[in-house]
Amino acid sequence: MADKKVKKVVLAYSGGLDTSVILKWLIETYGCEVIAFSADLGQEEELDHLNEKAKKTGASKVYIEDLRETFIKDYVFPMFRANAIYEGQYLLGTSIARPLIAKQQMEIAKIEKADAVSHGATGKGNDQVRFELGYLAMNPHIKIIAPWREWDLNSRTALMAFAKKHGIDVPQTPDKPYSTDRNMLHISYEGGILEDPWESATDDMYTMSVPPEDAPDKPEIIEITFKQGDPVAIDGKTLSPATLFRELNRLGGRNGIGRIDLVENRFVGMKSRGVYETPGGTILRHAHMGIESVTMDREVMHIRDSLIPRYAEIIYNGFWFSPEMKMLQGMIDHTQQNVSGDVRLKLYKGNCYMLGRRSEESIYSEDFATFEDEDVYSQKDGEGFIRLNALRLRIQRLMEK
Repeated sequence: MADKKVKKVVLAYSGGLDTSVILKWLIETYGCEVIAFSADLGQEEELDHLNEKAKKTGASKVYIEDLRETFIKDYVFPMFRANAIYEGQYLLGTSIARPLIAKQQMEIAKIEKADAVSHGATGKGNDQVRFELGYLAMNPHIKIIAPWREWDLNSRTALMAFAKKHGIDVPQTPDKPYSTDRNMLHISYEGGILEDPWESATDDMYTMSVPPEDAPDKPEIIEITFKQGDPVAIDGKTLSPATLFRELNRLGGRNGIGRIDLVENRFVGMKSRGVYETPGGTILRHAHMGIESVTMDREVMHIRDSLIPRYAEIIYNGFWFSPEMKMLQGMIDHTQQNVSGDVRLKLYKGNCYMLGRRSEESIYSEDFATFEDEDVYSQKDGEGFIRLNALRLRIQRLMEK
C-alpha cells in the first residue's frame, strides 16, 4: 500500500520510458508533487528537452545539472589514483556515477524540502543498492520509493500501455536489443541478446570506439602529464579534468582502445554479462601505473596494490560514502604525493603501449640499476642477502631429513 503521507518526491529522471512512466505513476499512486532531476555526466545526449518533457508528464519542477567536471575531478580521478578495477577487468564506469547522482538528488531534496526520493533502478540489479546507500548516507530518515519493487508494471508491454494511456511520448524507433548506460567514463551494454554469454556482441553495438582492426595503421604517440596522481595535461597542453578526459576518450576511441566483454558478479548475488567501452579510462590507468613505477616506493605500492580488489568492491557495491572508503581514499591519496611527471604512450589498434616515463620525483636510479661498472652496490653483498633469506628454507629441509 502506498504511503499517502508523501507530499513531494525528487525523481532521478532520464526521460526514457521507465522514468517517464515512473513520474506519472508516482503522481497517480501517491498523489504527490514530483520534481524531476537529470544529471549531465557526459552521456553525450542533449538534455534541454527534458525540461519540457518532464513538465508535460506532470513534474512541478525540473533540475538539469551539469556535473561533468565534478564527476571527473571528485569521483573518477580519485578512483584512478587507486588503479581501481573490479574482478580484474571492469573499470567501474556505472558504479562510480551513482554516488554523485544520489548526492546531488539529496541536495535538491533538501532545497525543496521533499520528504521522499525515487529512482528507476530495478529490484534485480546493483544500482538500486548504490542509489539507496547514497540516499541513506546523506539522510538516514529519507523515504525511498523504488517503483520496480512496488508496481505490477513488470514488462515492457505493460510500461508501453501505461505510457500510451497517459499520453506520455515514447520514442517510436525500434529498440536496440540490449540496455545501455553512458557517462563520460564509459558506456555499458547489458540484457537482451547479451544475456546468452556465448552470443557475440555485434560490431554495430559499439558507440565510443572503432573496431581495433579498423583503427589507423599508423601508431599514435601521446604524452600525459601527472601531478600528485592526477592527469593535468596531454602533449603539454593543460586541460580541465572533464576536457582532458574527453580528449582521452577521443584518442582511445579512434584507436579501438577500451573494449571488454565480461561476466561479473553482482552484489545482489547473480552473475551478469556486460560489454563495456572505456577508451579514456583504459589509457589513463595504463599511464598512471607507468608514472607510479618510477615514483612510488616498492612496499607502499605493494600494500596499496593488495587493497585494490577491496577498494574496487566497495565502489561496485555502493559504499562510496562509507567510513572504510574514507579511510582507504585518505591512504591512497597519501601515496600519490610524489606521483608527478610525464608518461609517453603508443596507441595502436586496441592496445596501449608504454614508451617512456620521467619525473623529477623519480626514485629510479640508472647508477643503481646499471650493468656497467659502478661503485654504489657491491655484488658480493648479494651472497649474504640470499643466505639470510634462505635460512628458513634450509632449516625446513634439515628438519625433514
